[in-house]
Amino acid sequence: MPHIHIKAFKPVTLPAEQANVKFHFMAHNVLHSDEYLISTSVDEKEFFLLVKDTADNVLLKSEKISRPSPTYIVKRALNAYATLSESEILASNVDDTSKNIHLEKDESLWSIHDFAKGFPEAKDVRIEVGFGSGRHLIHQAKENPDILFIGIEIHKPSVEQALKQINILGLKNLILLDYDARLFLELVPSNIVSRIYVHFPVPWDKKPHRRVISTAFINESTRVLAPKGRLELRTDSENYFAYSWETFIGLNKARLEVNKNQEIAISSKYEDRWKKMEKNIYDITLINEEISEEIKSGGSFAFAKGLNRERLLELNGTTQKIEGGFIHFERLYDIDDTKMMARLSMGSFERPEHLYVIVSDEQSHYFPTEPVPSQVNFAVHKHLDEILHG
Repeated sequence: MPHIHIKAFKPVTLPAEQANVKFHFMAHNVLHSDEYLISTSVDEKEFFLLVKDTADNVLLKSEKISRPSPTYIVKRALNAYATLSESEILASNVDDTSKNIHLEKDESLWSIHDFAKGFPEAKDVRIEVGFGSGRHLIHQAKENPDILFIGIEIHKPSVEQALKQINILGLKNLILLDYDARLFLELVPSNIVSRIYVHFPVPWDKKPHRRVISTAFINESTRVLAPKGRLELRTDSENYFAYSWETFIGLNKARLEVNKNQEIAISSKYEDRWKKMEKNIYDITLINEEISEEIKSGGSFAFAKGLNRERLLELNGTTQKIEGGFIHFERLYDIDDTKMMARLSMGSFERPEHLYVIVSDEQSHYFPTEPVPSQVNFAVHKHLDEILHG
């Protein structure tokens, strides 16, 4: 990812602006004096730049949780701050901050909150989870112009590559989302999806809790699938196949199909690689036969007013649990005399979110965005507000 090594960190008076990049405030890690976060916005996208002292120099890069797409936004911000602070650059991989001609349009790149405002209307919806190179996703969208495709991928270079192809081909029926698919499904209306593709997911043999396929994911997929809709898993990993099979047959009711080395219309670059290595390809398909109830929504992410520094210091590093969810206070930052900021993991145990909450004497709020509006998150937020302001 883009980064710059500078000789020394030079704070500037904030707020400030350089080359249409705005810098709003700085936050200091209360336990680690060598770490700072700089609130930044470019083209209405808000995120943090991370400043980290090392033994020989200072590293300036984007902070992981809030990192925006496309990458050129981060590059602009890094160069702008280095220029504004008159920093001496020792090394940089930020060679080009111009906007790629094929990324000038980003209407196909949605945020999770675009979906929270209203799910797009379509007669048929298909979702691909972890589309990688995008070869299968792009092919499906080209061949089926009357179907809305939603591609979900957390690897930002893959998202940008797919966005380029969408713009080059002029596709109007494909939306990309850089987000956790397990959380996204909670925003999808019931009974509207005809296909969910999970092709060659990361096996996560050493961290099985991170696998996409789980009982919770399958249940949520079944809810959004229309009758006769299909959840299609395709993998080259025997371990993942065995684990997934055990998960699928553990359901109370399921109609399943299993295939080995089945040819499909378009293969991914990963599949081409596995075939050259003469690896087996396994498919498990769940066919939905149920009509699900519509999901219920409602709640608020508003906070009470007030900043209790002593309470935040006590909470730093702790975990709060409620029924079905939790809040973990990962790090704590000072902003100024009236504001502090906590980095949180929160939500359900299976599908936690990672974000920040800025606690203020005036009005506290989440950064860069609010949590996904799920019932678990509303309940966790209510508990968070109580322990911060109760």
